[in-house]
Amino acid sequence: MRRRERGTLTVLVAGLLLAAVPASAWRLIRCAPDSVKVGNVCVDRYEDSVWQIPLENTLLLRLVRAGKATLADLTAGGATQLSPSPSCSPGYPANFPQSGQWTPVLGSNPPSPGVFAVSIPGVFPSACITWFAAAQACRLSDKRLITNLEWQDAAAGTPDPGTDDGTTDCDVNSPGPVSAGSRSKCKSSWGAFDMVGNLDEWLAEWVNNSEGFCTDSTTAFGFGTSDFVCFSGDGSSHIPAPLRRGGFWFGPLGSGVFAHGSNVKPSESFNFTGFRCVR
Repeated sequence: MRRRERGTLTVLVAGLLLAAVPASAWRLIRCAPDSVKVGNVCVDRYEDSVWQIPLENTLLLRLVRAGKATLADLTAGGATQLSPSPSCSPGYPANFPQSGQWTPVLGSNPPSPGVFAVSIPGVFPSACITWFAAAQACRLSDKRLITNLEWQDAAAGTPDPGTDDGTTDCDVNSPGPVSAGSRSKCKSSWGAFDMVGNLDEWLAEWVNNSEGFCTDSTTAFGFGTSDFVCFSGDGSSHIPAPLRRGGFWFGPLGSGVFAHGSNVKPSESFNFTGFRCVR
């Protein structure tokens, strides 16, 4: 039993008073281990990897959907990571195409293609995924794609972009991606890793945009660094364009907490573009 008082949450179990704690502190512990609390949402702690999981392994599926699965759980449970950056091999199965129009595995209940987004450290995040497929991978794990507002909030305090010493700083000037969470200093004030660099990240929102025009955050916003802002164009070739944030491993100018991109189609995919889910 829980009794809410002004500013506190009193917890009663079997008639015994266990604690009277601030309600805000109680809410703080409700995010799953794979995520961090950012305001009133739980943001995945790591850039997501995509896994094909045998649907008969119901215990592992419960752990994934609860945000409690570990790399050891996935490996022991017969799961296979799909499309890790930069090789993007093995790719996504035929029943989980880049259009996001997945078909269920025969007999699956609830219906599922057996493909799930997981936030774990120690693996390369998955890439070569379209916006459509990324959005569905989040949904299949009982999550959704992060929004622009949520991303900006979650990135607060991440070095922008800072240096890249090759070991602890954000991965913004290297030959390729690094394992999720492996750069200890590339961590936001909320506790989210790799918001800057490593992989560019799809966001939920689309905009009506034009191709091929970039400026920098100082010009666009009046503050920040030289983070690229590819957020508008010359009006000659409008396309439906999802937002992307954070930049990727090649070149610090393209990465940062103010870096925006909206100059590619939702049907395109690259080995430097991944995604992040929220609950």
